[in-house]
Amino acid sequence: MPIKSVLSYDGNPRARSLKLHYMLIDYENVHVKSLALLKSDQFRVRVFLGKNNTKIQSELAMAMQRFGDRAEYVMLESSGPNALDFHIAYYLGVLATADPSAIFHVISKDKGFDPLIDHLKTRTIQAARAASIEAMSCFASVVKVATAHELPISPTNGGKVALPMKLKDRPSGGKASPSLEEQIKAVIENLNNRKSSRPAKMMTLLNTIHATIGTERQIAEAEAVRDALVARKHVVVSELKVTYHFPTAD
Repeated sequence: MPIKSVLSYDGNPRARSLKLHYMLIDYENVHVKSLALLKSDQFRVRVFLGKNNTKIQSELAMAMQRFGDRAEYVMLESSGPNALDFHIAYYLGVLATADPSAIFHVISKDKGFDPLIDHLKTRTIQAARAASIEAMSCFASVVKVATAHELPISPTNGGKVALPMKLKDRPSGGKASPSLEEQIKAVIENLNNRKSSRPAKMMTLLNTIHATIGTERQIAEAEAVRDALVARKHVVVSELKVTYHFPTAD
């Protein structure tokens, strides 16, 4: 498959204004059936098929057709140990080079991808692995409360995936979610305690915020905390370097 085709934006000017999410699906490892959660313009789907994957689920095939240029198959022409994994790693590198501001999701149960993803994060590339589309962190709240019917997912600026209001506001597990102010307070306390070891780059700061509020929470919540810190001038960014102006910890 030509690289130009794999990297296509489908000509949608609105999609160019959004932070794109690339889904790299290891179909040898995970037989994805539905793409219902990926309807937003910001999603790009690449399904990787091994030489022996001669059949796919009809629901997936129909969904891929509806996605048009936003979804493509990558078929291996030969087989071998970890052949599909190497292909996914290659295309992940190509896509990350072409669009380093995008977010990349490897859908596979194979934990062998994790060291690569950890390395990408050190290079300020946002990447994650999930065992299924539904297990992705940005859809965690949806999956906990949703039924099997398709849900209206819509994108917002900055790569966030907006959830339906009633689902987003509903507490999970019988425990109310912390408010934005509570999350901001926890992050400020954490960063105040760090002093000289505070993150020096915005991507590292975002990862620190996400870890502080809980990695089970959506990345959009961490971004909201970061944006609030910037708006309140607690965090100042200059040439991608971060400085801090917090109130003195009690």
